[in-house]
Amino acid sequence: MHLDFSLLLVLATLITGAVWLLDRLVLKKRRSRSTFGETKPGVVVEYSNSFFPVLALVLVLRSFLYEPFQIPSGSMLPTLKIGDFILVNKYTYGVRLPVTNTRIFAVNDPQAGDVMVFRYPLDERLNYIKRVIGVAGDRIAYIDKVLYINGEPIQRELLEKYPVDAPSEWLYQEELNQVSHEVYNYPARSFDFPEITVPDGYYFVMGDNRDHSNDSRFWCQGQPHNETGCLIIPGYENQRGAPLVMGFVPETTLVGKAVAVWMHWPSMLSLPRFSDVRKIK
Repeated sequence: MHLDFSLLLVLATLITGAVWLLDRLVLKKRRSRSTFGETKPGVVVEYSNSFFPVLALVLVLRSFLYEPFQIPSGSMLPTLKIGDFILVNKYTYGVRLPVTNTRIFAVNDPQAGDVMVFRYPLDERLNYIKRVIGVAGDRIAYIDKVLYINGEPIQRELLEKYPVDAPSEWLYQEELNQVSHEVYNYPARSFDFPEITVPDGYYFVMGDNRDHSNDSRFWCQGQPHNETGCLIIPGYENQRGAPLVMGFVPETTLVGKAVAVWMHWPSMLSLPRFSDVRKIK
């Protein structure tokens, strides 16, 4: 069962806020006029008075400013490690209502190179984090481990073959829209795709751990063309005659831009470390 923390936080804030307001407008006056001298509020009122300001502050900070997330997988290695705790800027891509994620007004749009958190299009109860590769109108191709954007290969440099932290990978430095970041590539040839165009209202994303990431290349394989962003690429079929179905991130699922790592805590049996505090590139 998936626990929707945003919904629980909103409900708790509304309930405690309603009790707090009722106490301010009605119950407090009744107690002051009580002939029995009862001035102490009941347990529910007392707890609501204590928790409502805290819950309201957390709701505002988490919904409109910054929200913490933990990295549960290695799809963004080497940029983000399993157990990294990150801060996500919630207002960079526009102010949105909690729970429904409806955008109230726009601020900025995601740009290629951003590390973005979004609701997984096939199950919006889940949050995913990937790097934005293409925005609406961009032409994207991936051939022999090299990204092509609008017909031009992105700049990349081989830093190390089989690094200690990833002995089966090659470590590259990439330049994507003036954002310099590291990626892992498995040396053997893997999944290529022809040039595709990112549709309006959508984004194309990939993990920095290029050969170990469930991203726009893979999550729609075997899925029908539908409103979740699984779009058939015309004129292409694989060796089995199946069409190429690519996944795009709808604008309506955006959560925010990952901006910093503030703690690393890989497991409950280990101690959290604050030595890895850094900005996310």
